[in-house]
Amino acid sequence: MRTTLVIALISATSILLSPPGASAQAGDPAEVRALRSQVDRLQQTVEQLQHTILQMQKDSTSRDQALKQKVEAQEAQVQAIQRQQVDRMAVQVDSPLDQALDELGVPDFEPEPDRRALWSQPLGGNTQLRLIDISADVLFFTGGSSERDAAISTLQGGGHDPKQRGFTLGQAEFSLSGAVDPYFTGEAHILTSVNPSTGETALELEEAFLTSSALPYSLQLEVGHSLTEFGLINPQHPHFWDWIDQPVVNSRMFGGDGMRQAGFRASWLPPTPWFSEFHFGMQNAGGVTMASFLGGELAHAHGGGNGHAGEDEQADEHGHAGEDAHAEEPTGGIQGDGIAGRPIIAQDVRGFGDFLYLTRWENSFNFTDDVTAVFGLSGLYGPNSTGRDADTWLYGLDMKWRWQPAGNFGYPFLTWQTEIMKRDYHVARYTQETETGDFASLPGRTLKDWGLYTQLLYGFQTRWAAGLRYEYAGGSGQSIGGRKNDPFRDDRHRLSPLLVWRPSEFSRIRLQYNYDMASHLKDDAHTIWLGFEWMYGAHAAHNF
Repeated sequence: MRTTLVIALISATSILLSPPGASAQAGDPAEVRALRSQVDRLQQTVEQLQHTILQMQKDSTSRDQALKQKVEAQEAQVQAIQRQQVDRMAVQVDSPLDQALDELGVPDFEPEPDRRALWSQPLGGNTQLRLIDISADVLFFTGGSSERDAAISTLQGGGHDPKQRGFTLGQAEFSLSGAVDPYFTGEAHILTSVNPSTGETALELEEAFLTSSALPYSLQLEVGHSLTEFGLINPQHPHFWDWIDQPVVNSRMFGGDGMRQAGFRASWLPPTPWFSEFHFGMQNAGGVTMASFLGGELAHAHGGGNGHAGEDEQADEHGHAGEDAHAEEPTGGIQGDGIAGRPIIAQDVRGFGDFLYLTRWENSFNFTDDVTAVFGLSGLYGPNSTGRDADTWLYGLDMKWRWQPAGNFGYPFLTWQTEIMKRDYHVARYTQETETGDFASLPGRTLKDWGLYTQLLYGFQTRWAAGLRYEYAGGSGQSIGGRKNDPFRDDRHRLSPLLVWRPSEFSRIRLQYNYDMASHLKDDAHTIWLGFEWMYGAHAAHNF
């Protein structure tokens, strides 16, 4: 509006200052003086208006600057108040939650540091430098038993179990894992162990495999040398077991070092409302880690592990070995190093029928926020070492339940884990010429073995847990020398209470008692083990 008024005044002034028209008489002095007086007044008015407009503009600019300064001051005050509140929250240690936890005696919870940060560094943008995880895990045991060392080695079937009175270095495992490229990750696990009797150090490659990370249709491929994914215990490394020693049924089915070989495994996640995964694997069937197949010999059989070797020593100690040596099994003096004392027949790979095949189906369910369960079915098929037409079938059923209240810091918890296994070992007929020119033979038949373990572990207090495990193993079909005298096919029962203390994530101390009832022993065995475990570095995560 002010702009319109100024324009109007300037227009009027222009008109008045313009030369008089034809109607104005130049010769009329009074009229000229009147016009000049009007023009002078109008010029003064215009100057006053221009001065007023300039002053108004200056006042407006000053108000804008003052308002801007006021807003900036208010924003700075708000930021200062926010910083003060954050500082007070950062130093506040006695919140109601903290007070309640202190009253309940719950120790302070400190989030675990991200150890992977050492091996992964940002390079800017979305680029991440990823190095490998390196770790070392050591298992060390000490203990004693009512049995002597020769008998302990038949009771403790695991390759890295404590096997003698005194001290045992179970293993030192060195692990490397990390991303290879955008398409694959890789792992390698190397074990060293010391023979407690001779002091010799052994070095073995436990696993070295490549896993795909970018296949379509929920598929995954694993290639290399790896543990066979049968059940719950066999795919795990010993330091991940809850109990110190390997279950009896696992030692019988898979040997002391677990079933592992070179090959591949493919898996598929179907689109189900729950977690469900199918596995199919193909591996070499030979080697000492394939005891139930072409490997034949039980790698854990030290001092009597073949059902007949060391028989005199067992007779001296227990006074009954060999009492049914020839029951139902005419051997003609034939003895071997394989399962049930059978001879091992070397075999070459001639076709696809000479490999080991795996199928597994596992499912996971969250029944509530506090309860999770895993169920699995496993099957294995492959040739065995007793002859060209011999084969082995292995079946397994496993489950694991875990209760852990949502929102707690890991304790309390309760886990229940069970595995049931069965083996059908179809042995081929074997004939051997004796020194006298006669022929002795072993008939072909099916040897059946089965067993289970079930265990409960209760984390009753932070860093403390207690558990109980029961095991049973048995079978049918005679071993050479009698199944009763075969430490790896006789009837076995074992009961094992356990106490665990974890000082931190990187160490664990376990106290375990074993009560063994075995047919190949005259008396029941009582054994106690104290195990120490410690770890350096970052280890790859394990399955549930």
